[in-house]
Amino acid sequence: MILSASAVQAETVTIAALGDSLTQGYGLPIEEGFVPQLQAWLQAQGADVTIINAGVSGDTTAGGLSRVAWTLTPDVDAMIVNLGGNDLLRGLDPAVSRANLDGILRAATDAGVDVLLVGLDAPSNYGPAYEAAFEGIYPNLAREYGAELYENFFEPLNAGADPDAARALYMQADGIHPNADGVDKIVEGIGPAVLGLISE
Repeated sequence: MILSASAVQAETVTIAALGDSLTQGYGLPIEEGFVPQLQAWLQAQGADVTIINAGVSGDTTAGGLSRVAWTLTPDVDAMIVNLGGNDLLRGLDPAVSRANLDGILRAATDAGVDVLLVGLDAPSNYGPAYEAAFEGIYPNLAREYGAELYENFFEPLNAGADPDAARALYMQADGIHPNADGVDKIVEGIGPAVLGLISE
């Protein structure tokens, strides 16, 4: 459900989007990337918001942790944390990824910044124990830190669609990054959660 514009804070809200290539907008013109499309969506709902693109292509949770201190400048009011995809691609130990995300959330808490933590659906090729451990990181940390949780970045592309058809419609040729239409659907899915984050 989309919140009314009156529910959003009157002053400009600055959001830092800390992430990897999914946040950075890999393979897309700047205006078609995740951050510009999300900012446009939020502004269309009446939100006075600026989003800082703190996405770095190829970044892991360790990279995010190394950057979080200087990402959390005094003007940042809220942060979207969208990291873990490259950890999955490399088969990194979920305990290591969890520790890095824990450090990011701790830094945000110390800075008094609200967080929307974005989860991922782990592939099954590493085995069920790995899959369960990795997917469990996000809800567990969200509960621990009182962060908002958006369970799966790609969920809007999977809902009610044949996976092969969705991939053809919404993904770039690499099968990893969404195309502009895919980003549009992802923004429609995550947008209300971001609007809720900044209207608290």
